[in-house]
Amino acid sequence: MIADRDTVAAYDRDPAGHVDDWEGQPSPVDLHAVVERFFRHGRTADAGCGSGRDTAWLAARGVDAIGYDASSGLLGEARRRHPEVPFAAASLPGLDGVPSGAYTNVPCETVIMHLPPGTVVPAVRRLVSLLDSGGTLYLRWRVTERGLVRDHAGRLYAAFDARLVRAALQGTDILHEEEGASASSARRVHRLVARRTDRPVPAPRARS
Repeated sequence: MIADRDTVAAYDRDPAGHVDDWEGQPSPVDLHAVVERFFRHGRTADAGCGSGRDTAWLAARGVDAIGYDASSGLLGEARRRHPEVPFAAASLPGLDGVPSGAYTNVPCETVIMHLPPGTVVPAVRRLVSLLDSGGTLYLRWRVTERGLVRDHAGRLYAAFDARLVRAALQGTDILHEEEGASASSARRVHRLVARRTDRPVPAPRARS
């Protein structure tokens, strides 16, 4: 299973344009505040890193961070703009090649709303599987009111209930949850922070 192909293709058609848009937005101070409150020192995997802006922000604060993304175009921009930070290709929901139980922190910023709704639960479970014992997952997604919507570029925005995400967070405690306007994009977003309370579990098996 891979991310929505049309969404990845939209980013690959104009990666510099998308990155210029993100980098030109106000600083995501709400993201920074939550991360500084809940993340612990340790290895960090930025799942769906996009331009690498947030991965680079973490690395600049001494965090051992790596960014993963499904878009080769966005990864190229991330490497060009932030050459001091490691980046690699990996796609939700499976994140093939990303080690399980290896990370103290996993931020996933405005990514899961780009997934077909049937893959949201396995994607969240896979993100949890990346955490070591006591590791912290940060999730934020743009809220879509109903159905499946594509923007002018072809990117998918899927509507799903937050209860679906909570149900996928087995073996974690939810530390923080809120919904409101993003400080950077002004879009309505849902934010959730969860911490593993059990031993790392194997990654979900791929469907045959």
